[in-house]
Amino acid sequence: MPSPASAEPFEFPDPELADDDGLLALGVPVQPVHLRAAYSRGIFPWPVSPRHPVPWVSPGQRAVLEFAHLNVPKTLRQARQRTNWLFTIDRAFAAVITACAAARRPGQRGTWITPAMIAGYAAFHREGGAHSVEVWDGERLVGGLYGIDAGGLFTGESMFHLEPNASKLALLHLIDHLTSRGATWLDIQQLTPHFEVLGARLIPRREFLRRLKSEQGLGRKLFG
Repeated sequence: MPSPASAEPFEFPDPELADDDGLLALGVPVQPVHLRAAYSRGIFPWPVSPRHPVPWVSPGQRAVLEFAHLNVPKTLRQARQRTNWLFTIDRAFAAVITACAAARRPGQRGTWITPAMIAGYAAFHREGGAHSVEVWDGERLVGGLYGIDAGGLFTGESMFHLEPNASKLALLHLIDHLTSRGATWLDIQQLTPHFEVLGARLIPRREFLRRLKSEQGLGRKLFG
């Protein structure tokens, strides 16, 4: 395991060698140099608690949302048409990830977004690797999401809302932005009922890694 002060990226094992759980490393510090190396290979940290070493994984099945198959329910379309909220990108990354960490989630007693995760991703954001979408009601942040640019493919990490539909509308804003940059899909890691309704599906790790490499070969710039 690299030391906290390491300036060299950890050499993660080939993700195709992982089992279905996808575990590839334990205890690698959540720092920009390791985050960049991991996401570029389809790997991400998945902490259990602040008391345990951080697992880095590439699951056997990966959830993706292809924009051509996006299903926007009628009620959400109507909410989008009526809203007067302001949507921004990378205006308040620290506030978004902190709000995601504080969000209550069914079936979870705590959050996987630990203080070390917040610090690591905030540093990665300052280096241009992590990005956020914000939803504002006046000066109040009411929803948002954050994720990683894995070299032309956006990997979504977490969302939050303080008002109904705020996180879902943040996602639609992100999809519009990514589409304008030529992207056709995004990585959502784990399939949830919410994303399944929107049209997300699981694909095998091998297919995901192939598609990730293809996106990286295009040299697409998603932000900035």
